[in-house]
Amino acid sequence: MITLRRAADLRACCDDARRAGRTVALVPTMGLFHDGHRSLMRAARADADLVVVSLFVNPTQFGPDEDLDGYPRDPDGDTAVAAAEGVDVVFLPPVDELYPDEPRTIVHVAGLTARLCGASRPTHFDGVATIVTKLFSIVGPCRAYFGRKDAQQLAVIRRVVEDLNLPVDVVGCPLVREPDGLARSSRNAYLTPDERAAATVLWRALSAAAGAIRTGERDAAILEALVVSTIGAEPGVRLDYAELVDAHTIEPAARVDGDLILAVAAFIGRTRLIDNLAITAIGAEVDIDLGVVAEEQTA
Repeated sequence: MITLRRAADLRACCDDARRAGRTVALVPTMGLFHDGHRSLMRAARADADLVVVSLFVNPTQFGPDEDLDGYPRDPDGDTAVAAAEGVDVVFLPPVDELYPDEPRTIVHVAGLTARLCGASRPTHFDGVATIVTKLFSIVGPCRAYFGRKDAQQLAVIRRVVEDLNLPVDVVGCPLVREPDGLARSSRNAYLTPDERAAATVLWRALSAAAGAIRTGERDAAILEALVVSTIGAEPGVRLDYAELVDAHTIEPAARVDGDLILAVAAFIGRTRLIDNLAITAIGAEVDIDLGVVAEEQTA
């Protein structure tokens, strides 16, 4: 494995690989790797000849009162994990390599970024879309791997690729959970032991909704109310949103029909966590993606 810090070096590396007939995979990350990140690396390793993992805490996706300075970082540990997963290249640029000046060009995806996390974090998805577009431009034609825990982010990135005709195949990979159901997230590191225990209410709420869907409930308002009441009963947890939305447009859905996301976000103490269920309903047939347990990823 090699570590590159300059965009020109990464571009040359990927161009050389394609000229040699090799396929390229990109896993964009902000580091502090957990089993969710490992699952993306493993999927990329299974599909491509050259696997690139970018490791960059992107300042443009943090708001002025958010946790940029305190965001957990462990570049040495992360590069060791990447090497253990068979990654070929870690891209670890300094901030001034990707943002030498205040950026004047921002990638904005209208509509998809107005709801859910976009309503709570108004500039977040502009920063995400901009940095991902920059990475796609540097790496060039590739397959890019993203976790389905960030379902709205995945929809936004897919729309960027479609609208800008980028030569990238975006691959959504399963949400990875702890054995007790908590979705893996780098922000879990912020939680105290009591907060960590309380955070499992997100999983309990989504599981209750999944059970209701399986027994025939199709009304979005009833499912959302079930999630709200379950989370509201847990002391110390403050709900941000609980909504059933179209998985592609992020518009509200009235009923369980088509490709949907039941998305939740909540504050546990000072930490904001997100989670979701992916639902596909065609007539009476319903498939609910609850994610996978972390132990299954490390077996």
